[in-house]
Amino acid sequence: MQTREVDATAVRSLLAAAVAAPSIHNTQPWRFGLDPDSRSVEVRADRRRPLPMTDPDLRAQHLSVGAAVFNLRVAAAHLDWEPIVRLLPDADDPDLLARVLLARPTEDGPSTLGGLYEAIERRHTSRMPFTGRPVPEPIVTQMITAARAEGAHLDVPDIMGTRRLLQLTQAAEARNASHPARTAEARTWLTAPGRNTPYGIPITALGARDASGRMPMRDFTGRLPLPHLPALRFERHAQVGLLWTSWDRREDWLRAGQALQRVLLTATVHGVRTSMLHQAMEWMDLRSAMGGSRKPCPQLLIRFGYGPDGGRTPRAAAQATPRPALGSEPAASDARAIPSD
Repeated sequence: MQTREVDATAVRSLLAAAVAAPSIHNTQPWRFGLDPDSRSVEVRADRRRPLPMTDPDLRAQHLSVGAAVFNLRVAAAHLDWEPIVRLLPDADDPDLLARVLLARPTEDGPSTLGGLYEAIERRHTSRMPFTGRPVPEPIVTQMITAARAEGAHLDVPDIMGTRRLLQLTQAAEARNASHPARTAEARTWLTAPGRNTPYGIPITALGARDASGRMPMRDFTGRLPLPHLPALRFERHAQVGLLWTSWDRREDWLRAGQALQRVLLTATVHGVRTSMLHQAMEWMDLRSAMGGSRKPCPQLLIRFGYGPDGGRTPRAAAQATPRPALGSEPAASDARAIPSD
């Protein structure tokens, strides 16, 4: 079977898919390098945009990079390669988080992951109210199966369990709001209209506050004198999924990130909108309470339903060069934003 060349067009397709992944505060904490001899893409952590208050142990950074790795896999399968991933492949190079080999397809053909490719561009975080129409059980089951395929778990609780998780998230949001250093860090990643940066959350992408106070969406603005959308009523009975793993090591975080993106793309295929509620994961006691006794290592709470896709956030134009890896942030003279999440 003929294997296509890793040419410039293919590299652009791979990296455009990778950088479309969601990341904490849209920090896009990844860098890419191409090793043409081994036909592999190296994915590195980019430490130039840290979140010392929100993510001191870099767990959320690893989830973000894991999501980018999954998008790489989907794009590779779409281009008729078999993506083979090694996580943390070099113990002496801790910033090298993954290596994705673009292998010849097996006799059974390329991976079925390619079927998710079109959903990469359509997936956007929605911070707006959902309609309240429940997502059918077969779709929820596919989302649960998607997480399991990547070595993680997605628990979709009943109404009482959902209320408990949202209350814990609300408690975390209140703590963040009353913590000056955390509030200042979040505001750093809020971008005003016309600001020429592909990083952070544009004001136009922020959602409304819940008039009932039930839905704890993250407040980036606080008391800043900025125009706010009028408060709206969010869905009365939210649907959420708690993404969790059995262990809490770096490789588990990377697997959880891949599971997250597989769940989000599976939802997108069926027209389901999603948003991430991470606040409780930023406080040790609340994170532990989110998991309880059955789910030892909670990683993220996903809200899902039907509704608008919300505003888009930009992406840096990714570039990959032969070793050593260069960052996804291009030189200032070449910088341009790609609308995405």
